[in-house]
Amino acid sequence: MAAHTHSLPTVDEDQLARLDRNAPRYTSYPTAPTWQEDFTCADHSDALAQAARRSGPLSLYLHIPFCREMCSYCGCNVVVSRSSERAGRYVDMLAAELVLLGRALVGRRQLARVHLGGGTPTFLDEAQLERLWHAVLAAGFEVAPDAELAIEIDPAVTRASQIQLLAQLGFNRVSFGVQDLDPDVQAAVNRVQSIDETAAAVASARAAGFSSVNFDLIYGLPRQRPETWAKTLAEVIAMAPDRLAVYSFAYLPDLRPNQRRLPAVDIPTGAAKLTLFRMAHELLTDAGYQAIGMDHFARPDDELARARRERRLWRDFQGYSVRRATDTVAAGASGIATLDEAIVQAPRSLGKWAEAVRTGRLPTERGIRLDADDRRRRDVIVQLMCNDWVDLGADGEEYFAAELERLRAHQAEGLCVVSGTEITLTPLGRTFSRVCASVFDTYLPASPDERRERFSRTV
Repeated sequence: MAAHTHSLPTVDEDQLARLDRNAPRYTSYPTAPTWQEDFTCADHSDALAQAARRSGPLSLYLHIPFCREMCSYCGCNVVVSRSSERAGRYVDMLAAELVLLGRALVGRRQLARVHLGGGTPTFLDEAQLERLWHAVLAAGFEVAPDAELAIEIDPAVTRASQIQLLAQLGFNRVSFGVQDLDPDVQAAVNRVQSIDETAAAVASARAAGFSSVNFDLIYGLPRQRPETWAKTLAEVIAMAPDRLAVYSFAYLPDLRPNQRRLPAVDIPTGAAKLTLFRMAHELLTDAGYQAIGMDHFARPDDELARARRERRLWRDFQGYSVRRATDTVAAGASGIATLDEAIVQAPRSLGKWAEAVRTGRLPTERGIRLDADDRRRRDVIVQLMCNDWVDLGADGEEYFAAELERLRAHQAEGLCVVSGTEITLTPLGRTFSRVCASVFDTYLPASPDERRERFSRTV
């Protein structure tokens, strides 16, 4: 067998034991366990008012929680249903919430990014999808000419007519939830879709004119074996997506009761799990993809790859992006807004969310206000997670003296190089970027038991 030209650095058992720890994924900072339930609707309104006074386009996240079935591996906020009427009522409430958001953001309603996620967004039929999009526009939001409009799609439940409609509405990016194409793995996680279904969905997106096709894969699922995983990767490469996200499976059965149905004995961990990621890294980079951040891959001419080379990549709940939005607003149950002053989450309960909207209140379940220190640490963490590098600034050696001292151990481990105020992750450090990023997290519990309850492992 030919040698791979882009192999990850090897890790022995002792080093893996030190690096495979529980840590946040840092899709936000501060992370979700720190958000407070005494964050009120008035706090939410105040944060939006401040956002409205700033300039620059916004990002909008729309959450569709419905799924026909609950996948055993899933960590998302979903509602299992088969009722189209229920989805229709949900769209009506979304439209009402968008009006509330539009009123709060008078003077600043241009959108540079729209992300339709779930759940399963294509649980909505064609008429409901179109009605939702018109509700965005009716609430006063304007879509920038070069806006990034993205949707998450389950190939097994999505019709070609839905994909065509989305393209006609202006959506230009699509992310297909693939996870794994092996039938035995799919049966274990209750997510069954054939290769033919996946390939047909990709063909529909290409024919409709989507400019970017992404695949989501997960490594570390039960019953994954190197030989079956290699076959999945070969089949995925043959379908030629523009980007791939290869996520580490976050096994947290105490937080996600649906995961208790998984055959835990068949879940690869430690070295076996790292082998799966190593295979993905080698096969994808040998196929011409470039590694982006800790778990994404993109064609060299893709804008994500260019942004990483230029150290301007950004990351949030919607994934990696070349467009850093100062403020992301959200609509829908459990939707998360990331504003410069605050992070806000809507109620996860459909009933509580809908009741707030019906009474004209911005739906708010919990949140956290960000001070200057939070924002500075957020930017450091994002730079490390996205661009494998950060400059801490002119006063960085003094401001982050304690963190730089702790980074010495990681430098000795071969994860990073510290030179004055600059930190650069090594190839090994990119794989364990969460370890280095967590050094700057002032909220991270000191207790390993607390971290184990809240966060997945770095491998």
